Amino acid sequence: MADAVNLETVPARLAAVQEHLVRLEAYLDPAALEDEIGRLEAEMQKPGFWDDQDGAAAVSAEHSRTQRKLDAFRSLSSESGDLSEMAEMAETDQEMAVELGEQLESIESRLDALEEARLFSGTYDGGDAIVTVHAGAGGTDSQDWAEILLRMYLRWAERRGFSVEMKEASEGDEAGLKSATFMLRGENAYGLIAAERGVHRLVRISPFDSSARRHTSFAQVDVAPKVDENVDVEIDDSDLRIDTYRASGAGGQHVNKTDSAVRITHQPTGVVVQCQNERSQTQNKAVAMQMLRSKLIELEERKRAEVVNQERGEVKDVAWGSQIRSYVLHPYTMVKDHRTEFEVGDVQRVLDGDIDDFVREYLNRTA
Repeated sequence: MADAVNLETVPARLAAVQEHLVRLEAYLDPAALEDEIGRLEAEMQKPGFWDDQDGAAAVSAEHSRTQRKLDAFRSLSSESGDLSEMAEMAETDQEMAVELGEQLESIESRLDALEEARLFSGTYDGGDAIVTVHAGAGGTDSQDWAEILLRMYLRWAERRGFSVEMKEASEGDEAGLKSATFMLRGENAYGLIAAERGVHRLVRISPFDSSARRHTSFAQVDVAPKVDENVDVEIDDSDLRIDTYRASGAGGQHVNKTDSAVRITHQPTGVVVQCQNERSQTQNKAVAMQMLRSKLIELEERKRAEVVNQERGEVKDVAWGSQIRSYVLHPYTMVKDHRTEFEVGDVQRVLDGDIDDFVREYLNRTA
């Protein structure tokens, strides 16, 4: 049986839950959510709604998201109303004290998850993301570090219930990866993973150094929103350099025996995208172009944000090439985010995908 809740902490926790609900009600505006659900349902019932498959899917997804928010808030409001009565009973009933603790933890956790919604106000925050991990300076160590980071994000995505679709993975010279790109799909995927954009630094005893010396490795994480085809992005074909090459890694005989992989360089900006996991060169090129559109839009968004910050006299927290986080395995163990000063001593837990606290700290700071 689980441990009973500490009854001395219950009043403060109950008060915090109520304060949290008040803040959420002001932000979510349940009446407005009901109106929005009604509007979307009316649109979905119009004749010919599914004639435009992409548009219909977007409306349907928005309806589902809005309904989930409203249902989650109503459920939390209802369940929290029972907590005071449970607390009174828990004073004389051990089993009820255990149940109260479990209920409190569940409500607190779900309140935190629901409040995440207020952190996403950007145009693309609610949608999918394109994530690329690049090995930095440091040779084999950095290529190994890039693969470790990729594994961390894949495990995090699994924890969050996101789906992942690999687009390319270029193997390192001896171990690890030179780069890897994947599509992250799920609600608020871009808004969350964008907090990871920047340079990640690893300090450890190198497994590739026969003298067992300490090495510092770097890897860059780039994040762009996945944009729809109807989003206008001006791309001049003459600005593109398109290279084909033989795909590496898994992909079957066809992928490995033909130059099906595609790399596109946008020469004015230096943005490079590549795709190798589709079945043909044509499909790889189409996906690479979609990725290029997304990265160019993200670049423009960042430039606009920099202009706004300069006009306000603010210094940007994260610039291109900045070091956002350090992962230290020797001579001590610690992961520290340099933007928020948030740190964790259990490095392995973080590398196994437990990065939500880092993401939330950053989003709360920049909201």
